Formats: sequence, C-alpha cells, structure tokens
Amino acid sequence: MAIPRRLFLALAGAALAAAPATAAPKVYAVTLQQMAFGPAPAGLRVGDTIEWVNNDIFVHSATARDKSFDLELKPKARVRMKLKQTGTIAFYCRYHPGMTGRLVVGR
Repeated sequence: MAIPRRLFLALAGAALAAAPATAAPKVYAVTLQQMAFGPAPAGLRVGDTIEWVNNDIFVHSATARDKSFDLELKPKARVRMKLKQTGTIAFYCRYHPGMTGRLVVGR
C-alpha cells in the first residue's frame, strides 16, 4: 500500500524539523595579558574560530605542541584561527615557555 504524497511530504517535513540542527560556528577570544594566556573557552567545536588578542607590550606566540598551529602575536595585535581538529591541543608561547594553555575541541 502506497503512502499518499501529501502524507509522505508531511512526515518527511516533520522528520527534518526533528533532526538536530548543526550549530553555526562561533568566534571565541583568548586574551594574552600580564604574561599569561587567559582561560580557554569551553564548548569549542571544529569550525569555530579562536581570536588570539595580545594585550601585552611584548611579542608572544600561540604555538601548538602538536605543531598544528604557530601564530605570531605582536603587541596589541589580534590574530584569528579556525579550529580544524578534535581533541585536546596543548599550546605555549615560544618566547615565554612558562605561558601555557590548552584547547579542548569537540565535534
């Protein structure tokens, strides 16, 4: 027995409406200030963007230990980077190795 077209379209529309929507990518800031990285944002996902904001008077870097990124951050500069992989990414400043942090990125 075939399903009438109108009923089929209604059911298909209801199924699409019930499907979870993929969240739009977001932009998060990580601020460098007083020789330290600020806290990493929670809830990061692949496709989101991190804007690194250097509020110090010194040059810093945001360098991933796994070599997935290495950004130069001049004083008072802002640099954006898109998250491309899941997992925990430890990072540090090449110029000040005591400055460290980590990003936790989900799907």
